[in-house]
Amino acid sequence: MRPHSVSSAAAKQAELLRIVGNNCFKQGHLGAAIDAYTEAITLCPDVAVYWTNRAPCHRRKNDWLKVEKDCRRAIQLDNSSVKAHCTLGLALLQKQELDEGVDELQKALDLGRGANPKGYMIDEIWQELAKAKYLQWEHASSKRSWELQSLKEACETALKEKHFLDDSHPGSFSDEAIISHMKQLEVLSRVFKEAGEADIPGEVPDYLCCKITLDILRDPVITPSGVSYERTVILHHLQKVGKFDPVTREPLDHSQLVPNLAIKEAVQAYLDGHGWAYNTN
Repeated sequence: MRPHSVSSAAAKQAELLRIVGNNCFKQGHLGAAIDAYTEAITLCPDVAVYWTNRAPCHRRKNDWLKVEKDCRRAIQLDNSSVKAHCTLGLALLQKQELDEGVDELQKALDLGRGANPKGYMIDEIWQELAKAKYLQWEHASSKRSWELQSLKEACETALKEKHFLDDSHPGSFSDEAIISHMKQLEVLSRVFKEAGEADIPGEVPDYLCCKITLDILRDPVITPSGVSYERTVILHHLQKVGKFDPVTREPLDHSQLVPNLAIKEAVQAYLDGHGWAYNTN
């Protein structure tokens, strides 16, 4: 038998094993699914999808090291694999490697939006990315809060020492000196309060929110009437409810939706400065 025939036969067998693995996974038979995907990988080790299919099995078994290994191999074979980047991101988050995990989830989101903006994975990836970004903000916010408090206490101590030294000179004690000292402490307190306000959760501005869900926009599109919606949300509305703008009630077709890049940039700038807004709960 010629090498090409052997290769073709191996590829066909590997595909059959992938189907078997998929069926086993759906039925919850993880061990059998792993065995099927492993046999497929043995036959055709350079097919990325076999690695990305086996990774979720390891994920169900909480074997995150094997998840990471399979996903990294899949990315070596196909760097455009949304599933591989997403699952690798989740594995890294489990290892508390927040920064790299966020990077992988962001790659998955960008790739997914480019390949299929309406894909079911987009919302799932965003939810995981938002949770990870919120954790990043929590860690950074706690660190900033501690640093600000330490600096504030140091400044207060320095002012009190200065006030004490000034009062130690003959004739320096006066009501004016006391009032001046109190004002300095008030100004100091106000400055540090304002410095920490960015980390205090509040309300996201309305213009950055979808008019249907009222959640912060992630992939905004704008209608001819000038109203911005979350892409997947307005597409679902047009498909399930009717072909009209929910706010203006004017006729609307999906072909009329245009990405709102200005709002998208504004949302990202807002999130960069107000990480608490990633909290989707």
